[in-house]
Amino acid sequence: MPRNKSGSANGGVIGKTNKASFGKDTITTKTSSGNLTLQPGTREISTTIVSGGGGGSFNGGGGGAGGMKTIENLPVSGPTVPITIGGGGAGGTVCSPRNACAGSPSAITTSCGLQSTSGGGIGGCSAAPGRVGGSGGGAGGSNACGSQTGGAAICGEGNPGGAVSQPQASAGGGGKGAVGGTGGAPTVAATGTGGNGGNGAASPLNSTTYAGGGGGGNWNGGSPAPSTQPCGGSGGGGKGSSTSDNATAGGTNQGGGGGGGRAGNGGGGAAGGSGIVVVKELSKASGVWSMQSQFQAKQQGTWPRFITSYTVDYLVV
Repeated sequence: MPRNKSGSANGGVIGKTNKASFGKDTITTKTSSGNLTLQPGTREISTTIVSGGGGGSFNGGGGGAGGMKTIENLPVSGPTVPITIGGGGAGGTVCSPRNACAGSPSAITTSCGLQSTSGGGIGGCSAAPGRVGGSGGGAGGSNACGSQTGGAAICGEGNPGGAVSQPQASAGGGGKGAVGGTGGAPTVAATGTGGNGGNGAASPLNSTTYAGGGGGGNWNGGSPAPSTQPCGGSGGGGKGSSTSDNATAGGTNQGGGGGGGRAGNGGGGAAGGSGIVVVKELSKASGVWSMQSQFQAKQQGTWPRFITSYTVDYLVV
C-alpha cells in the first residue's frame, strides 16, 4: 500500500498545512508613508488601498478619484510592512499648462509582493477629454465644442469620468462607486452646469467611504447657478459661476478628486486628496497546523497560551 505523503509535513496528520495567524483582529489606518508595525504573531492581513485623487482642471472637468481596492487574506512575514501613501494631484491654473495633475499611487509591500493602486485621472481642460486614472477625470466644457469623453478607469479600481454632450458644461470625475456626472445643458444663455462627481465606496474593513470624484465647473455668467457642484463621497466641489466661488479640494486621506474650475472666462481647479491604506490584522487559524509551525510559534512566543492551573472537584472510585 503506497504511503500517504500529504501528511508528512504535518507530523503524520493528514490535512492542510497552515501557518496560523495569532494577531488579534486589529484595524489600523495609515495616512503617511512608512512602516506599519504588526502585532507579534500576525501572519495574515486584509487591506484596503486608496490612492491620491486627480486634480480638477482649469476651465473644466473634475478630477477622478484615486484607485481603490481591497485585498483579503494576504500572507505577511516579519514584524513590519512598508506602506506608501499617494499624494493628490495639483489643480490646474489659468497659467500654462492649464491642465491639472494626476494623483499618485498608494502601495503596501507584503510577502506576496507589492500591492498598489493607480492615482486618479485629471479633469479635462476646456474642450478636452478627461484623463485615464484609478477613476477617470471628467471632460471639460466649451462654448464652441459640445462633445467630449470622460477618462477611462483602471480595471477594478474605479469608474470612468463623465462625458460632455452639451456646450457650456463640464463633467464630474469618476468615483469608486459610480461614473462621473454629465455636465448639464444651459438653462439660460451661458449657464451650463457642472456634473456631479461619482460617488465613493465604503471599505469593508472599517465601513468608511473613500474615493469620490470631483464635481465639474459651472459655466461663467448668468444665473441661476450654484456656487459649487455637489460631489460624490469625498470628492471636491466644482467652481461656481462667479470669481468668488472657489472649487474645493478632494478629501485629505480619502482619495477624492478635486473640483473643476469655472468654465467660460476661466478659473483654477482644485487639488485631489491624498490616499490612505487600511490594514486589518487577522486572527485566523483554518486547517491543520504542522508540527514544525507549532514548534516555531512556541519558540517565538506566539503560540496561544491557555489556562494551565484550575481547581476541580472529583471523586475517585
